[in-house]
This record gives sequence, C-alpha cells and structure tokens, in this order.
Amino acid sequence: MVALIRLNGQEFVLNADLIESIELTPDTMVTLTNGRKILVKNSIEEVVRKVIKYKQLCNSALQVINREEKE
Repeated sequence: MVALIRLNGQEFVLNADLIESIELTPDTMVTLTNGRKILVKNSIEEVVRKVIKYKQLCNSALQVINREEKE
C-alpha cells in the first residue's frame, strides 16, 4: 500500500498491486488494472519510488520468514 495525495489535498492509500500505468497529463494520472484513473499531486518519480519501497518491504519480510523457518 502506498500513501498518495489527490488533487484536492486529500491523502489516501492505494494498493500498489493495482497500478497498471502512471502518466503525466500534466498532472500525474495513475491508471489501475480495472481501468479507473486517479489524478494525484505526487510526481511520477515519487509514486514509482513509493511502489518500489513497498515492494522491497514486502520481499524483505518474506526473506525474514524463510530464514526463521530454516533455523
């Protein structure tokens, strides 16, 4: 999950796995896998950075679980 800000300033949390594409139109538009489009204040780079960080955190948690199972 990544926290983003709508154009009206409202913060919301988006399931990063639902993001299909991100484009600049001139605002940042996030298109979801269901076709829904959301305009956000965040830059493309910021959204991508947040998604990468989220995915890294998910993968690191899996590695910790696997290490604990081996011991």
